[in-house]
Amino acid sequence: MDQRRGKLLDAGPGPLPLDSAPSSSLPAVRRGPRAPRVALLLETSTEYGRGLLRGILRYSRLHGPWSIHVSPGHLRQILPHASSWKGSGLIARVGSAEVEQLIHSVHVPCVISRLAESESLLEIEGIGEIRSDCQPIARMAAAHLLEVGFRQFAFCGFTNCWWSTAREKTFFQFARDRGFGCSIHRIARTSWMHRPDWIQRWQREQPLMIRWLKSLPKPVGLMACNDVCGFEVLQACAAGGLRVPDEVAVIGVDNDEMMCELADPPLSSVALDVEHAGYQAAALLDAMMRGRAPNGRSVLVRPTHLAVRLSTDVIVQEDKLVARALQFIRDHARHNLSVNDVREDVGVSRRTLERRFFAALRRTVLEEITRCHLERAKRLLLESDLPCGHVAVEAGFGSLNTFNRAFVRQEGITPQHFRRNAGRATGSRRPPAASG
Repeated sequence: MDQRRGKLLDAGPGPLPLDSAPSSSLPAVRRGPRAPRVALLLETSTEYGRGLLRGILRYSRLHGPWSIHVSPGHLRQILPHASSWKGSGLIARVGSAEVEQLIHSVHVPCVISRLAESESLLEIEGIGEIRSDCQPIARMAAAHLLEVGFRQFAFCGFTNCWWSTAREKTFFQFARDRGFGCSIHRIARTSWMHRPDWIQRWQREQPLMIRWLKSLPKPVGLMACNDVCGFEVLQACAAGGLRVPDEVAVIGVDNDEMMCELADPPLSSVALDVEHAGYQAAALLDAMMRGRAPNGRSVLVRPTHLAVRLSTDVIVQEDKLVARALQFIRDHARHNLSVNDVREDVGVSRRTLERRFFAALRRTVLEEITRCHLERAKRLLLESDLPCGHVAVEAGFGSLNTFNRAFVRQEGITPQHFRRNAGRATGSRRPPAASG
């Protein structure tokens, strides 16, 4: 094995079928008394890296054991030296071509997540990849901004970054398909996560971002390509005297809770099923170490839900009566609301309420009530261990049957399957829910 393995590496962002044809160029790793030795070159300083690690460790416990090498830290990792690590496989985040070549030289099966997710790795024998499912991620963010009333949109992303560009294109198309404008701004990846000279770069980038933000029509709903970028947008808003979320509402991606809660105001974010992706990456590596190369050696990181925080906690609506109705529905999302409850609060006839509500939002009052109930229910299903019967009550549905019917109509699956899919293969430890 290559002795260059002592170098520092700039790491980058149900089991798969094991009956595929054997790989032709890499020998199968023999299974004997010794557990496979797997190096995990993944950062522990971000929720993305920690999520991958949780999924990988869960797979190892269920289907291993593996002897795991991991170096806690950030995006600079050390590949174990040949004298101490006779490796079986490797999962890594890669930030440069040099590091990728070094990993290839080890000649063991590996699953790679490129920091910029540029061209596909599937053509390279013995390599699997982890990639973001960018279209549903961007659509989820755009739909949220549309639902709270925004009709002006903006996107801030990174230059020379495939996944940022893919999210940008989907977000832009979403706005354009509905007849709305969307302004684009790109920055260099300036944060401490990516470059040692990030302070100097950010000092050059921030004035340009402030100028762009001030030029946008207000109010505007803005998607940042990830939480790091979203954090920087919020800093620029503060420095430029722009009010968040009233003038600029900001939503990021990754739902890195520490990063989101440190932001001022706290940053809304699209949560990703990174733990499941880690589990699937481990399953893929296991298949490759057994000498089988599954078809489509790619693991997709998909969105699960929105974590709504103060950066998008706003209702944008010119019709004050509709705005008041929306606020009442949002404030009482845990109660079993009726259209008449909303009518009584706003103090107009039901016919007037329905007419003005539909004219502003192109949906009925009852549809909005149901939408808010379902959003609350999905958060409870994902973030709590409550049985579905209790979720139905806490989300404002009158009964479990009503909840199930509404959920299937909206999502196409039952609440039980929604929760199971989100927790599948990740080792989510939920007790059996006797009431559903």
